[in-house]
Amino acid sequence: MRYHKLKAGECPGTYVVTEPVTEQDLLRIANQIARKRLAKGTAITSTTEAAERLQTLLQEREHEVFGALFLDSQHRVLAFEELFRGTLGSASIYPREVVKRALMLNCGAIIVVHNHPSGDPEPSHSDRVFTQALKEALALVDVRLLDHLVVGAEGVVSLAERGMLVG
Repeated sequence: MRYHKLKAGECPGTYVVTEPVTEQDLLRIANQIARKRLAKGTAITSTTEAAERLQTLLQEREHEVFGALFLDSQHRVLAFEELFRGTLGSASIYPREVVKRALMLNCGAIIVVHNHPSGDPEPSHSDRVFTQALKEALALVDVRLLDHLVVGAEGVVSLAERGMLVG
């Protein structure tokens, strides 16, 4: 993949800037790299790895976005999709639609993510309630909800790490 204003460096995985770049250029490059790192067939070995990639994609959004990383039974990426878009403070998300898409992609596991445009990644009460409802809905069709990540400019919170997906 060719990146805007970059060329491959001498060492694998390194790049050389070919001309001056702005902050917007850097964000565009980071998004391109993050999307490449979520390409179909890429194995996701930890929530931390997924969180780093997803934070890059969502942290600068001015509105709430809810997405899902659909994985096969070996936790390889089938697709990353932004499923719902909201306003500055909320998004209407429907577990039924997430389950429908998971079945269409024949996935075995899923990591969901949404951003908080405020920058504070602390999950709200409705985030926790929704996560439980989604976990139960996915379980009915044998799809595991591995995590729900809440992304903000100040960091990422994993609801699984907080024990909210146990049981």
